[in-house]
Amino acid sequence: MMRLFILALVLSCLAGCGKETTGGPAPLRVGMELSTPPFEMADSAGRPDGVSVRIAEALAQKLGRPLQIEVIAFKGLETALKTGKIDIILSSMTDTPKRRESIDFTDAYCKIGLALLLPKDSPIQDAAELNAPGKKIVARLGTTAVDLVRTKLPQAEVVQLDQNAACLLEIVQRKADAFIYDQLSILKMQSAQPEATRALLKPLQTESWAIAVTKENTALKEQINAFLREFRASGGFNQLADKYLATEKAALATQGVPFIFE
Repeated sequence: MMRLFILALVLSCLAGCGKETTGGPAPLRVGMELSTPPFEMADSAGRPDGVSVRIAEALAQKLGRPLQIEVIAFKGLETALKTGKIDIILSSMTDTPKRRESIDFTDAYCKIGLALLLPKDSPIQDAAELNAPGKKIVARLGTTAVDLVRTKLPQAEVVQLDQNAACLLEIVQRKADAFIYDQLSILKMQSAQPEATRALLKPLQTESWAIAVTKENTALKEQINAFLREFRASGGFNQLADKYLATEKAALATQGVPFIFE
């Protein structure tokens, strides 16, 4: 019995020694929420698609690392980053002083304004008209639009909802006076409900979207900044605009609003 046990142990060791180890660089784990087309979304087969996905692919290729996209609710992205579940956040996230208290950001890859989505027959022509008792404004939970309402439109009521679809429904059903979100998302939703909604694209405030990293990961931050400079110089952002944002670029131009990559 002892000889049989030793033989089995030797064979087990030999089998283990004969296994090939899988080396190579660690994957680049990118956190994003797939609910902000055309930046972060799923295609008809359920695969991640959009501007941010293409940026993530180009970044991973530049770094020589396989790409691993982690789909996470927007409100959970910062926690996922700080706890090491992901390496970066690339999900239409605004670089703000408040967020910089706990995480860090790369250089901006685009500048975008917060805009208004209104019921089609709304008489509102300027955001200042919303600053009145009885006015109801919807905003995505945890976004900078919430802070904007509280600081610039303090007399209005702000209602925070977790999904774009829920915010859009509030406007379509005239349960709210306005929805504040980024210009491109507002355009996308308005085009989906042209008979029920109207968009005012003049920015209430301009913000910078950037890629979030942990405060400790300065080396990765520098690598990403170098990638962004190279990607912009090579026309990468212009190519993405032509593929995903041609309609939005034209719509912004009609209202005299600069495009986000300019």
